[in-house]
Amino acid sequence: MPVTIPQDLPAALVLKQENIFFMTKERAIHQDIRPLQVALLNLMPNKSRTEEQFLRLLGNTALQVELTFLTTATYQSKNTPVSYLQTFYQTFDQVRDRHFDALIITGSPVETLAFEEVAYWQELTSILSWADLHVYASFFVCWAAQAALYHYYGIGKHQLPKKLSGVYSHSVRKKGTPLVRGFDDVFWAPHSRHTALDEESLYAHEDLEVLADSKEAGVYVAASKDGRKTFVTGHSEYDELTLHDEYQRDLAAGMNPQIPVNYYENGEVAVRWRSHAHLLFSNWLNYQVYQNTPYQLEEISKALQHS
Repeated sequence: MPVTIPQDLPAALVLKQENIFFMTKERAIHQDIRPLQVALLNLMPNKSRTEEQFLRLLGNTALQVELTFLTTATYQSKNTPVSYLQTFYQTFDQVRDRHFDALIITGSPVETLAFEEVAYWQELTSILSWADLHVYASFFVCWAAQAALYHYYGIGKHQLPKKLSGVYSHSVRKKGTPLVRGFDDVFWAPHSRHTALDEESLYAHEDLEVLADSKEAGVYVAASKDGRKTFVTGHSEYDELTLHDEYQRDLAAGMNPQIPVNYYENGEVAVRWRSHAHLLFSNWLNYQVYQNTPYQLEEISKALQHS
């Protein structure tokens, strides 16, 4: 089944060229299937590229997904025209009375700041608190994973001596968990960040479990034991050239970046993470969302109050 997107979203052209199955809302309403209602809070500067990355993964499952794109009201992106945001995005105030099967929050280039110093921190914490009773399952990526772990569990972060950039080998730690079902014992995933979690606190927390980690990159996938919150510290959604473009950007800025590790082979990008990325998102949508969320969206609050 396809992912459902707005009629004129620019990412549709890219997806069509790549033969990713999607449909417009106009076509979807004629089908007798309730699509999963998924909100995606896009905190990345390049909105359209991030949309494409997540749509590739959400559009490659057997489930129909209807996406609602969200942006912050308290911070205006400098890289995306206001007209684009007004056409394709909504703010929290516009959806606060709705219920969603799932919420995805992307990474954000604010990780070197203390959480409370981020311009939209208060708005984000309001969204996280709202999600507890309005969203069945949430998926947090990179900085959003750090922010959510801090908000929900008080788990902090610390600055790394140098940026962690590259594609790293990971090991599955909880093989019987549905979220990592079908994963190879060892798999690859990209990381791109300046900070790391307080892993001692994470491993010790009785409500959390680490599902996959890396000797070089640390914890990769963690989740609440009730399955409702998934935290991914890397960027499985990254496309082939994202790390390359970030490296070139940092070079041009005079930051003297480290070459992304395990990324180039003979001068070419070697994509090692694509199959795992698709499996991660399909497992999450199937086992953590579709198999558990109430069919009637208005029943979500009742279900969560009694869980």
